[in-house]
Amino acid sequence: MNRNRVLQRWPLVGREAELRGFDEVVPEPRSAGFLVFGPAGVGKSRLAEECLERAAGLGYRVGRAVATAAAASVPLGAIAHLLPDGADLSDPVPGFASVARLLSRPGATRPRMVILVDDVHLLDATSAMLLRQLMDAGVIFLLGTVRSGEGQALAVTALGHGDAVRQVDLAGFGREQVVTVLEQVLEGPVGRSAVNHLLTTSGGNPLYLRELVVGAVAAGVLTCDGEIWDMTADRVPGTRRLTDLIRSRLSVAPRAGRQVLDVLSLCEPLSLGHLERDAEPQVLGQLEQSGLIVVVQEERRSAVRLAHPLYGEVLRADMTAQCRRDTLLRQVHLLKQSGARRREDAVHLATYKLAATGTANPALLVRASALAAHAREYPRALGLLRAIPQEHRGFRIQLLLGKTLYEAGDFQQAEDVLSQADAMATTEEEVLAALPVRTQNLMWGLGAPYAKLLDVIESARCRVTSPFGLRVLLVNEAASALTVGEVRHSLALSEDLEHEGTQAPDATTWLWAAMTRSMALAVTGRGEEAEGWIRRAIAFSPASGETHSAATHEVAHWAVLVLALSESGRLAEAQEVGERAFAGLTDASVTADRRLLAFYLARGAWAAGHPAQARRWFAEVVRASRPHTPVVLSMALAGLAAAAALQGDGEAAEAALAERARLPALGFFPEERLGEAWLYVARGELTRSRAVLTAAAREAFERGETASEAILLTDLVRLGEAGEAAGRLAEIAAECPGPLHRSRADLAAAWAAHDPDGLLVAADELEAIGADLLAAEAASTAASLLRAAGETRRANAAAVRAEDLAARCEGARTPALMAREAVVRLTGREREIALLASRGLLSKDIAAALTISIRTVDNHLQRIYNKLGITTRKELADRLLP
Repeated sequence: MNRNRVLQRWPLVGREAELRGFDEVVPEPRSAGFLVFGPAGVGKSRLAEECLERAAGLGYRVGRAVATAAAASVPLGAIAHLLPDGADLSDPVPGFASVARLLSRPGATRPRMVILVDDVHLLDATSAMLLRQLMDAGVIFLLGTVRSGEGQALAVTALGHGDAVRQVDLAGFGREQVVTVLEQVLEGPVGRSAVNHLLTTSGGNPLYLRELVVGAVAAGVLTCDGEIWDMTADRVPGTRRLTDLIRSRLSVAPRAGRQVLDVLSLCEPLSLGHLERDAEPQVLGQLEQSGLIVVVQEERRSAVRLAHPLYGEVLRADMTAQCRRDTLLRQVHLLKQSGARRREDAVHLATYKLAATGTANPALLVRASALAAHAREYPRALGLLRAIPQEHRGFRIQLLLGKTLYEAGDFQQAEDVLSQADAMATTEEEVLAALPVRTQNLMWGLGAPYAKLLDVIESARCRVTSPFGLRVLLVNEAASALTVGEVRHSLALSEDLEHEGTQAPDATTWLWAAMTRSMALAVTGRGEEAEGWIRRAIAFSPASGETHSAATHEVAHWAVLVLALSESGRLAEAQEVGERAFAGLTDASVTADRRLLAFYLARGAWAAGHPAQARRWFAEVVRASRPHTPVVLSMALAGLAAAAALQGDGEAAEAALAERARLPALGFFPEERLGEAWLYVARGELTRSRAVLTAAAREAFERGETASEAILLTDLVRLGEAGEAAGRLAEIAAECPGPLHRSRADLAAAWAAHDPDGLLVAADELEAIGADLLAAEAASTAASLLRAAGETRRANAAAVRAEDLAARCEGARTPALMAREAVVRLTGREREIALLASRGLLSKDIAAALTISIRTVDNHLQRIYNKLGITTRKELADRLLP
């Protein structure tokens, strides 16, 4: 997509209320005007132009004018071209009357003229007086724009007073408006990381946002992988026009003020007191009044920032190297002079000195990097850590560098550094400090095989002797076992956690153990127990006194809670909790824990039967995981394939599975076979789909992954094998209490027994837990059975219910919904052949796919036609496909 394409598609979004307001007042005879107030770049002129076009479309005569400071020096200079020929204004009183007479059209359908004046506050007094008289006489309707802060200008007070003039204030875009405009312009979903980048960088300014999108698309920084748009770099390039706009905006600053802006561009935020050492209060006041800086209260101090994030980029780009150096060193001097007592002052001193001279005191760099890492400012922390001379890089520095690389997503380099840190460890304490982050990086970052994880743990075990140290090793082993699918072993290793309580000698170890046990319980279908453990971990975490380690687990805790709530049968609550946690992530970086949270949100959306939501979340995980996170990437690609196939998009499902097949062989999870199974469903090959699901469910049973087994068995029920799956689902419901497993078992039992009443009860249960698609399928199948039994009224009621439920399912296409009541009258084999034939397959192709003879296929097709009262494949497709 090129620049022109983006500009052509740039819509007027988020302004619906204002447009409705204009549509209401312009036909009102007593209304006289519509004034739009707002800061520069917020879209005042764009909105006003849209209003003018609407007026023209309604049959009004229209005109436009732009007020400028230059035109204001000449009376009527801005609107002279709008005045009718023959108007004599040499004497104002009769002249104004003649203008009103010449402009008015008595008896016309639209007698008034709509006049747009951009920048009303710059109008000269004579123009304002004439326009006001024409407004009061009902000759014109004024449509004007006014820059924020100019409401007291003479022209604005003259034209805007009175109830007949409606005034609206435009603000910048919020997050939802940014999402809406991006997805309209780019014609597809946009990743949350890209939204965060663009929202933060643009500050919600619509004009700036447009130029950023144009620049990012043109530079190849904002790209689409076929599923979702996202950023390929942290910096968002703008356009020359954007830079010129900002330079023009900054040019109003006085010389002394420009120096303040330069300081802030390199060092913001700064305290007001700090800035006042170098700048006069009136200078700061002028900058604030001009809208170039903002002063905000942060705890007990007043902090000063640039009014817009992009101002800093332009200021830095225009700054000479000498100016940059002098400015930074001046700030170092002022900080030292004040004593550098605040905690963050160490980070500032090291950062300023390093940027100015390329070097800094090693001890200061060490302290500053630790503080930056704790604050999750990973790029800054990495810059500080890498500046530490090699001779000063002991074990603690190497470990901190490895941790920070892991959090920043550079997993291979993190492993290189962490393995060096492990080799440098000389005490048991150091061995135990390095082990957890290294195993996490190997598991979630590099997808290392179980043997590699065990080798690392065994190497540590040779150097650990204390009971506490051995406990830490067991927790690491439990987490590793869970990652590769050894669920029973993981649970066994964490079995004594209950007796240990939260009084473990190391809070971080206990938190990791609790999170691991919660995930393992959820995987085995014990969602309520899993929820209990993760809630204990969340409650304990803020009080643990941990800093960096505990903070990095915070997002993972919410991710596991989403998983636990889903397995407890509280799907809607799980999505709400996960969405709220994700929305609370302020930075745009994509960490391993953030990917985990997005993955479980995708999984929950799939369970709820919302394939579009699931596909979007899976696509985000896929985009963020390429090419460095093969474990999560593999799972997300399988989920993406399943969601796409459920929407009937077989091409996207095939592409996702093909990419997955190219990944290195890693631990395999049975639930990942859903992508393959639903691709077969999308192709109409139900026999192959059922075979895949049956094998995967058997593997899940052998591994002890009851949650996956239940999902796979439920899909078998939906595809016509309820009799095969119902018994095991009933056993799971008995073993794992909770509404999710009970409702699945009830669904399977009713489906197997062709019991419409049982299916309607199951639909109630499934709807209550948020499983909308399963509920829709249950109601649809019940409607078909009732209709076949001659209970037309109840069948119609069930069908209406099924339609209402299906409407929530984002276009999901399953055999139970696609075939409606017609397919229920068919046998399993007839249903499969009907679906294949409805997709255009010839009899020979169907025979080859099902390994039966062509004659058998034709005989089945004839019986299908007879049952459905049709004669052609086209009619069959019309009956079976949406």
